[in-house]
Amino acid sequence: MAKIEELSNSRVKLTIDVTPEQFEEGLDKAFEKIKDDVEIKGFRKGKVTRKVYEQHKGVESLYEEALNHVVQETYVQAVMDNNLQVVSQPKIDLDINNVKKGEPFTYTAIVAVKPDVELGQYKGLEYEEPSDEVTEEEVNAEIQKLREQNAELIVKEEGALEEGDTAVFDFEGFLDGEPFEGGKAENHELEIGSGQFIPGFEEKMVGMKPGEEKEIEITFPEDYQAEHLAGKDTVFKVKLHEIKVKEVPELNDEFVKDLDKEGIETVEALKKDTRESLEKQKREANKNKAIDFAVDQASKNAEMNVPEEMIVEEKNRMMDNTKRQAQQYGLDLDTYLQLTGMDKEQFESNMMNDAERSIRYNLTLEAIGEEEGIKATEEEVNEKFEELAEQHNMDVEQVKSQVNPQAVEQEVVFRKTIDFLVDNLEKK
Repeated sequence: MAKIEELSNSRVKLTIDVTPEQFEEGLDKAFEKIKDDVEIKGFRKGKVTRKVYEQHKGVESLYEEALNHVVQETYVQAVMDNNLQVVSQPKIDLDINNVKKGEPFTYTAIVAVKPDVELGQYKGLEYEEPSDEVTEEEVNAEIQKLREQNAELIVKEEGALEEGDTAVFDFEGFLDGEPFEGGKAENHELEIGSGQFIPGFEEKMVGMKPGEEKEIEITFPEDYQAEHLAGKDTVFKVKLHEIKVKEVPELNDEFVKDLDKEGIETVEALKKDTRESLEKQKREANKNKAIDFAVDQASKNAEMNVPEEMIVEEKNRMMDNTKRQAQQYGLDLDTYLQLTGMDKEQFESNMMNDAERSIRYNLTLEAIGEEEGIKATEEEVNEKFEELAEQHNMDVEQVKSQVNPQAVEQEVVFRKTIDFLVDNLEKK
């Protein structure tokens, strides 16, 4: 038997009664688990009866394991009987001192449950739709990128080093008059203005001429990853050997042919292909903007109390995914965070915000799908399985044996619900 009490913030308290018979079953299970390892003088190992065991060890020695079994069984049954959609591990309150063989006892379990969603406006949301039009300037800018990507570096015969030029130089850094590790290189190539070096370094090289030597004073940033240099004043001795500039190829049919794009051999064909590619990109980007707007606004207009336990579990899942991604590059989480410029506290805070937003989105979409009666057809589910099989280069039946069909069905419903929201935007 279980009584249920609704608490604040999408939590419930279950008060669960355990009968003497249920506890006796738990004691049997606890003894079964250990009996093969029990050794009592006068009995062969594993042949001791429970009665004999209790005479020598006391029935209380079985209580902990028996309670683990009983609580698991009775808690799961209480959740099922009350049709609860739990979203966290329960907090069990059970005083073992109140437990005695042959007598009933009671314990409580507080657990977070999936929150109710009160939908706000989700149809007819006003949306200023961006244009899919691609301008001549955008086409020319994209082609200019292609030209710059295919530019060659040639030696600058005259003049001084300017922003955008590439410097070929030697350098050595000194801290308190002594050279420091990692602060020296020869014939290093650096595009001035690229921001690859310590702030201030590249700007102080501007104006140098080939063969010139110079001392550059630099203060390392306070948050520099090498702690022995963070915030320190240093001096770099620099010798410029050579200046190189980009020679951008002319835009002509010969350049287009060198790009080796299938079926594109003229400037006119390149412009047409570039325009079509940019239009496709814009359409896709604008579609995603509409989706983001529709789901975000519908979520903001909905009311729900998302329990913290649910957010924490989602955050932990997202962090595990990040760790796995980092491991694919041979990095641990701390190293990954260093490269992204975030500390662990900031990272976890961002993850908590992302987790809550993701949960609110999913709950809102689920509620809208139910409100609008959106369903997944068998054909749509099969198409999704085929899509997954193609993505993972697997046989469809193999995918079906490994993926929960309910999860696939839910994904189809979510996608249809998102399409429904976008179709019902009041576009301006």
